[in-house]
Amino acid sequence: MGLSEDPELEPFLFGLFPTMYLFTVLGNLLIILVVSSDSHLHTPMYFFLSNLSFADICFISTTVPKMMVCIKNQSRVISYVGCMTQMSLFFVFGNMDDKLLTVMAYDRFVAICHPLHYSVIMNHCFCVFLVFVSLLFCLCESQLHNLIALYFTHFKDVEISNFFCEPSQVLNLACSESFAKNLIMYLVGAISGFLPLSGIFFSYYKILSSILRIPSSGGKYKAFSTCGSHLLVVCLFYGTAIGVYLGSVVSTSPKNSAVASVMYTVVIPMLNPFIYSLSNGDIKNALFKLQSRAI
Repeated sequence: MGLSEDPELEPFLFGLFPTMYLFTVLGNLLIILVVSSDSHLHTPMYFFLSNLSFADICFISTTVPKMMVCIKNQSRVISYVGCMTQMSLFFVFGNMDDKLLTVMAYDRFVAICHPLHYSVIMNHCFCVFLVFVSLLFCLCESQLHNLIALYFTHFKDVEISNFFCEPSQVLNLACSESFAKNLIMYLVGAISGFLPLSGIFFSYYKILSSILRIPSSGGKYKAFSTCGSHLLVVCLFYGTAIGVYLGSVVSTSPKNSAVASVMYTVVIPMLNPFIYSLSNGDIKNALFKLQSRAI
């Protein structure tokens, strides 16, 4: 159904979203380039950050290009196969974001709580293993969601009150029974949201306990400053994503859900590079080095 039924808004949306998409892709590609080109950034934290940037590029690419085509062609139709494909990719890369945020919280936990063992625990093979396991979980969760949707019904001539095939709304269409629908949505929400969030909360509980034992205020600030940007991204991503997914059970305003979806599918992937680069001295220094080499 798109974001607006007002045809006068469509030129504005067609100008706004390609601009945001371009900023997102270029910003995240820049993070990947900076991390790969500077040997000082070849650490677990920045390895996970570059993977998060890649996941963000793929995440926004599952929704915005199709929406731009729909606005340009004055058509909001998507095929059944196209909808299932978009939902699968959306689920994979959206879940990859939250799994990587959890892994990054664990990385900060090891760095602050076990600094002497950090290089041994977070070796390159283990980091690659964590990313691989995260991707495997995301693929399994995506297929579970698809199988549930495919099991209930074959969609035909239905309307989705969003600008893409949003999983919770597709599930609303697939499952007419209120109890079964709510049970499935809360189950998927628990796997995708509650478990990763529990890991993040546990990591930060341990981090805060360790920081409070540091005697100097300068030491406390230095220890916690490495977590600030990660915490901000976690709050933005989970706050909107969980609100949209679980809130759709009782939501009476599809328009509010669509606007909230824009936050975590478009705005947050666009903001991530700015959040990490502006608040991180290492990234800033690497950007200056890259700029001086280019000149």
